[in-house]
Amino acid sequence: MRIYPDLKEDDPILQLFHKGVKGQWSSSEFDWEIPFHLDESEANAFARVLTPVYLGEQTAMLGASTILPHFVQAHETSAQLYITTFMLDEARHFEMLTKVYRLLGRKPLELRDLREMFRYHYRLLKSKNRLDWLFGILISDLFAKNFYGAFRKTFPDTLFGKLSTRIILDEARHQAFAEHYIGALRDEMPHEVRDRLLEMRDDLLFIMHAMLKKLQDDASIVGIDGYGILQELTHDIEKKVHIMGLDKEERELSLRAEEEEEHRLLREIEAKNTSS
Repeated sequence: MRIYPDLKEDDPILQLFHKGVKGQWSSSEFDWEIPFHLDESEANAFARVLTPVYLGEQTAMLGASTILPHFVQAHETSAQLYITTFMLDEARHFEMLTKVYRLLGRKPLELRDLREMFRYHYRLLKSKNRLDWLFGILISDLFAKNFYGAFRKTFPDTLFGKLSTRIILDEARHQAFAEHYIGALRDEMPHEVRDRLLEMRDDLLFIMHAMLKKLQDDASIVGIDGYGILQELTHDIEKKVHIMGLDKEERELSLRAEEEEEHRLLREIEAKNTSS
């Protein structure tokens, strides 16, 4: 731990921390008397569809608390500051969704009813490496963004539609943090680390597909296209992967460049040996 860290005002992560501080809000700011406009069948379906997102908010909150010491060990003070706003964001989302369930008079699904949720969050928290965790959280944030975005479009004037609009702003900051942090390390990132992150992407998407398959009927009842969300999520992930320089094409170009440099050095050595 650094007693007196060097915090640079032009540090993008520190700037995200300032945005996180300024962007704080509370569920108490909303009018909880606004109707949900859901009948009994829709309310039951909505409670089930919301479950993976609800568990995701709680898992992100708990995961951030476990990953914070890793930023401390790496002496990354601006990341430590930012992650505290991240934790508060996730705590707020979790508290707010708990309030939504209470208002609906419904409960989320149990893990035994949707085992894919357990598999997903086990995979997400499997590694304690901060890069792995950030990449997994980025995928979860993109899923949350698409879920909240779909509900905002379908029910813009409902309470949950208005809540979704505010949550999406928080998720955008989280994505920016993960994208900047991982992207800044791409030039020094070993290829096996890139492969590990892409393997996590494939694992999480596979589990999400199985989870949405089980929830598709409920999603249809509330007017949400689960497979449409998954397609949009896949597109968003691939876009982020490319931006961060983690995609297979980037990796192959990098490997080819390394091989060419190695061959060049070998030729120089052979030329020197021949001349001597």
